[in-house]
Amino acid sequence: QVQLVESGGGLVQAGGSLRLSCAASGNIFSIYAMDWYRQAPGKQRELVAGSASGGGTNYADSVKGRFTISRNDAKNTVYLQMNSLKPEDTAVFYCNARIRVRWNTGVVDYWGQGTQVTVSS
Repeated sequence: QVQLVESGGGLVQAGGSLRLSCAASGNIFSIYAMDWYRQAPGKQRELVAGSASGGGTNYADSVKGRFTISRNDAKNTVYLQMNSLKPEDTAVFYCNARIRVRWNTGVVDYWGQGTQVTVSS
């Protein structure tokens, strides 16, 4: 069984910073993409930043230049450094990872439980 556990959310003033972490554990053969999504109240979940297994990254236009995604494959962990936070960044942030649990099984999407980020003005 695979688990994704997020940490690092909280309350911060506008202009402040937070660093989110997401660690994958359990029966893991390989991890491909590890991404961060967020969902604000009344809105659809959206991709914030993505990290491919080969090292490529991509960002939503709204966070480019402010957020940085990184990963430590030895620890099966992905991070999201968030700087210059704005009230509109307030949301529940979710980690997503595409994981193969055995060499002969398919790749499956796993989700973390979510961590709340609240930015006050």
